[in-house]
Amino acid sequence: MSAESVQSKVAAVILKALDIAKSEGQLPCDVPSQLILDRPKNRDHGDYATSIALALAKEANMQPGVIAKVIVKTLTDNKLLTTAGISKVDIAGPGFINITLESASQGVVVTEILAGGKKFGTSNTLVGKKINLEFVSANPTGPLHLGHTRWAAVGDSLGRVLAAAGAQVSREFYVNDRGNQMDLFGASLRAAALGKARPEDGYHGEYIEDLAKEIVKSNPQITQLAESESISAFTQAGYKLQLEQQRKVLDNFGTHFDTWFSERSLYEDNFFNHSLDKLKKEGHVFEQEGAIWLRTTDFGDDKDRVMIKSDGTFAYFASDSAYYVSKRERGFNLCIYMLGADHHGYLGRIKALAACAGDDPEKDVEVLIGQMVKIIEDGAELKLSKRAGTIITLEELVEKVGTDAARYTLIRFPTDTPMVMDVDLLRKNTNENPVYYVQYAHARICAVLRNAKELGINYGLKFYAPELLNHERERELVGLLAQYPKVLLSAAQLRQPHRVARYIEELAAQYHRFYNDCRVLPLGDEKVSDLNSARATLSQATAQVISNGLDLLGVNAPEKM
Repeated sequence: MSAESVQSKVAAVILKALDIAKSEGQLPCDVPSQLILDRPKNRDHGDYATSIALALAKEANMQPGVIAKVIVKTLTDNKLLTTAGISKVDIAGPGFINITLESASQGVVVTEILAGGKKFGTSNTLVGKKINLEFVSANPTGPLHLGHTRWAAVGDSLGRVLAAAGAQVSREFYVNDRGNQMDLFGASLRAAALGKARPEDGYHGEYIEDLAKEIVKSNPQITQLAESESISAFTQAGYKLQLEQQRKVLDNFGTHFDTWFSERSLYEDNFFNHSLDKLKKEGHVFEQEGAIWLRTTDFGDDKDRVMIKSDGTFAYFASDSAYYVSKRERGFNLCIYMLGADHHGYLGRIKALAACAGDDPEKDVEVLIGQMVKIIEDGAELKLSKRAGTIITLEELVEKVGTDAARYTLIRFPTDTPMVMDVDLLRKNTNENPVYYVQYAHARICAVLRNAKELGINYGLKFYAPELLNHERERELVGLLAQYPKVLLSAAQLRQPHRVARYIEELAAQYHRFYNDCRVLPLGDEKVSDLNSARATLSQATAQVISNGLDLLGVNAPEKM
């Protein structure tokens, strides 16, 4: 019997009590077919709670407290409590019903965790969803900076969370490899190689010098070419090197993409004209003053968007429209765009674009906006990068605090709010550092289990006696473990992986309280007991859930620290 079936059994007996009460004339209203149970935050209020009495009060024309008394009496008189492993029911406030389980029933979740292992908490809720998750779109003209870094962590974690809920997820990096910035990139590289002043609106970081030297070293003749030919050659060589550097940095950060999609490819093999024809068939393309437009105002955009300018050149929105058509033609039934704070205006136009393509913008497209990140070191904000000449790069951040601390911290905050990273705090091996706090809890449990083995304590599914776990701290810990699947599902449905981080922080704190109040290992000459085995098994389950949560964040779960 799983934790889910325990909850289902509790809900079922309450619904049965409602049916009996209605048939006996005590409840003059329809009975719902389903019942939602909540987990009370205060464990003094039991293992589950329901507000069904309040929900039925108006239709029944009865006080909620009276309905609650009818339900509790019916449960008791018909001996329904024992069939669901309920030890007691209480009425609180205006009519809330609090339910406390027998220890054996409540402790079933530990069995489910150990049986499920790495898959515990996963579900099939999003099976059938084929999701294109686009994040860390960047120009291949420089290092990935702090703005990209937040999405590099959050996007990767969101992909893991969505997959854990059953979705088929493809992580995509959109390479902005088209436009004037590419020519400026090549001109900047050529100027650096020749020791000349770079274009005023070009690229000025130290990395340009490094790239130029590497290009010239592998192709010494490149500086002898005619200017236009030389700039083109530098552009292509620099593009290849910088893109490879971005891949390497992201791989080292634990973020891997299934597809690196080139913007330039949208204009190859007549694809843009193909996508334009598809939009024309939907009836929202029009021509005005020699330019070709998409009438996005038909679907709430603040203005129509030009795709081909009157001089025949492509506007940036041309790429947006063709790229969306490409995603849909590749079979994705949900396109999630993860954009930076400076792209807030894109929300309306991308939704309108989807509608112009004949799709449902409320179902087929989602746009997530990530707010800015500040880095504080020695009490002051860091703004300049030694290599990029602008703001701090992803590589520099990792050098300062490490991959685990950087990823965990970037993920644990809601992305729609700005955040501050304190470098000095993240270097501390103290409980003030959230990632250290969670990782230490996992390492501590691993140490406990190693000691348990040395002492001859058997633990695991074969040696687990849930009825022995009746201490308040044990019940609190088991109750919190049971919430993990619900937390994981809400993180997927709401696109909020920070919920997983906050949950495992709470779980780590709860384990420390349990460890302090409930002795897992015998002291001195005490004999090993079944209670030691049960508590060690509970510890093992806790470590599994912490490990599962950290894995969804792309963070290591160390066994020693």
